[in-house]
Amino acid sequence: MKRLLNILTVVILAITLAAPAHAQTDKQKKAAQKAQEIKALVDSKNFVFQANYMYPMGGGQRFLTSPYDITIAKDTVTSFLPYFGVAYNNAGYNNNNDAGIKFTSTKFDYTVNDLKKGGYRIFIKPNDVPGNVQMYLDVYFNGYANLSINSVNRQSIRFDGVVKDRPKTKN
Repeated sequence: MKRLLNILTVVILAITLAAPAHAQTDKQKKAAQKAQEIKALVDSKNFVFQANYMYPMGGGQRFLTSPYDITIAKDTVTSFLPYFGVAYNNAGYNNNNDAGIKFTSTKFDYTVNDLKKGGYRIFIKPNDVPGNVQMYLDVYFNGYANLSINSVNRQSIRFDGVVKDRPKTKN
């Protein structure tokens, strides 16, 4: 009877210890798969940054309820983002002096560097947009991203959001 109790204890202990180890490997596999997907998106230069929060220099965090994004393709960068902050003279990106950060660029620099703690820093500089705009997009392996936008005509602003695949266009 004592021997049966010892065997039963060992079996229960083995099952209890093996289950979390298996769950941890599943999490690691999913994280590695997500990191591969993010790397493929960044390398393909064909993705969308969808902003969820904005952080103006002069104010607090704001949750974005509408779909604001930057679409990056091999030949085009399209920005449709809101702006809150100080705008200096001649700050519009288009003819109607819209208050947002809205433009389409076909001549831009695109540089990718690795971040020290994992992820990528993407530098985007549209050359055909007024205001000397510079964008720094930090993309992490879990899909989250931070976008900082600097311009000579406006205060800097930062956005938090996610990076995902571009939706397929219907022909």
